[in-house]
Amino acid sequence: MKTVAEATNKRVRMSARKARLSADMIRGSSVQEAINILSYSPLRAARAVLKTLKSATANAENNKGFNSSKLVVGTVYVNEDRTMKRAKPKNKGGRVPIMKRSCQIYIGLEEV
Repeated sequence: MKTVAEATNKRVRMSARKARLSADMIRGSSVQEAINILSYSPLRAARAVLKTLKSATANAENNKGFNSSKLVVGTVYVNEDRTMKRAKPKNKGGRVPIMKRSCQIYIGLEEV
């Protein structure tokens, strides 16, 4: 199947590994089913994935003229984005690095 509409959410302030858990739950499901899954998910990453899914659905409806009931979540992937590097002071003048990670969420919708 061919991708009908897509949306990308960049610089989401959570690690890509945590966001992939929510992305894996909706891969291959219909749009309405995916919205229900993400709305009731306890994961924090589900909110960011839901926001991207709603954006992709709006792109399909408004820009391309598709009906959202006939759309399926085709491609979902989460990649790493920039990492903010911070440091925490430790004993004897040392320091410990703190990596504040971010990610990019991509969702592509396909028509049934």
